[in-house]
Amino acid sequence: MSSAPRPTPSRVPRLPLAGVLRLGRPSDIWFKPALSVVVAVAPPNLTLLALGRLDLAMYTMAGSLCALYAHNRPYAARARVLAWVVLGMLGGLGVALVTASLTTNTVVLVTVGALLAAAQKTVCDATRVGPPGHVVLAFISSASLFVPQHLGQVPGHLALGAAAGVWAWIVGMAPGLVRPHGPERRATAHALNAAAAYAQSPGDARARAAGAAAVHAAWQSLLSTGARSAPRRALERLVVRAEVALAAPADTDSERLRGLARDLSGTGPVPRTDGLGDAADELLGVEAALAFGERPLRDRLGPLAPIALRTAVGCALAGYVSLALGVGRPYWALVTAASLYQANVTLTWSRGVQRVVGNLVGVLAFAALVPLAHVGGAALVLCCLALNFGAEAVIGRNYWLGSVCVTPMALLITEFARAQQPAELMTDRVMDTLVGALVGLVAAIAVTNRRAGDRIEDALSAVKRAREHADGLVAAECPGPGALESARRGLAAAVVDLRAAADAAAGEWWQRALPEERVMRAEQAGHRTLAATVRRQGLHGREGAQA
Repeated sequence: MSSAPRPTPSRVPRLPLAGVLRLGRPSDIWFKPALSVVVAVAPPNLTLLALGRLDLAMYTMAGSLCALYAHNRPYAARARVLAWVVLGMLGGLGVALVTASLTTNTVVLVTVGALLAAAQKTVCDATRVGPPGHVVLAFISSASLFVPQHLGQVPGHLALGAAAGVWAWIVGMAPGLVRPHGPERRATAHALNAAAAYAQSPGDARARAAGAAAVHAAWQSLLSTGARSAPRRALERLVVRAEVALAAPADTDSERLRGLARDLSGTGPVPRTDGLGDAADELLGVEAALAFGERPLRDRLGPLAPIALRTAVGCALAGYVSLALGVGRPYWALVTAASLYQANVTLTWSRGVQRVVGNLVGVLAFAALVPLAHVGGAALVLCCLALNFGAEAVIGRNYWLGSVCVTPMALLITEFARAQQPAELMTDRVMDTLVGALVGLVAAIAVTNRRAGDRIEDALSAVKRAREHADGLVAAECPGPGALESARRGLAAAVVDLRAAADAAAGEWWQRALPEERVMRAEQAGHRTLAATVRRQGLHGREGAQA
């Protein structure tokens, strides 16, 4: 008699401490968001200072902080993303102000803040808006819930936010006048460098996955630029060269790839790659390029339901516990919880450690800065501008380091309306940080994400379908114009998505055993097929001869 199959035990990954606070390399463009936010914040705040109305700075800050977004996007795409960010910011601000004008019940306010944070998290993740994601939106809307308000004031306050948002949009788009192809040049350079790294260690699976992801990101960047101008065509050929390097690392000159990446810095002409010839017109055809576009937004919202539930539950509970403890600003606990939630529990834990350490050090920084800020309104504004710059300059190295600047800035912003007691502010901030981090992490563990494993199965199926389609075209005598290139890019996107799904599920709690061996075999088979498509298209020979 056969025995019944045993249920697969749930996985509980270890929560790491080593390396959580380690500093990484600064971003290549760390100065861009840092300068942009200063330029976006300074004129509105200095104008309010001159008018003696710094108490209105909360509303202009809502629009000004939109300048933090979309710095990695080509300018055609950046214009759209920034516009949507401004509208999203104003939407959250509007809901918060109307709610604050209708009720002063703190339980209701915390509940609305938690629901807003969950909605902002879901939309930002689904649209892949990029850093700083939902955190800035949640900070503004949650803080605005606890500002005394009348319905008649709401239109004027929203108008201030909209005016500052328009200025932030202009600030975000201004660099395009000097370097119109800067973002896509950086994305292409990153793809070349990642391919060079894999060529130097062809047996490294992580290096191969990183190279595939960088190439995929470069194609996404180029496809969002609009018309195929001459610079874009030249950049496309360089990305193809990175793809060839991933397919044939042994025949790749890694130093040559790095040299091409260096040539993309500055405003000089895009380096030419002459080995592709006129056949590249088919290779880089618009129809083929569009064939591996992203899934519709509605398809990306479904898998995010557990993360949205975690955010809503965690933020609400953090706010309620803060209220029960008698802390005067429960929205700080709510925002702390909202800032934690990442792709899985392990990453959420790491972000929680970083947030707590950064906030505690930031409270000490506030204690040192507050005597200077109390000199006058101008000193207060200048301190906030300096902290804005510092936060964006260093947050790319590690989140905790950016929090060291963000925390005193958030504390000083409360002084725009009226002078506060520093000891009370510091005590509230420490309490809310600890409450938000602890309750937020408990909610992340309690609200399970069983869909993480399902997403791996879906991704495995997608890779199998894309590989079989590409294999069929490789074997065909005449695959048709653009068909093979379309299949190649579709398979590349599927392999990248599989790796992202596997990494996300690996750090999730209460999962059934992951199909790690199947994932590895699928990735290997996918990369073999990608290499075969490169050989079938004749790219390997042309690029190898040129190298």
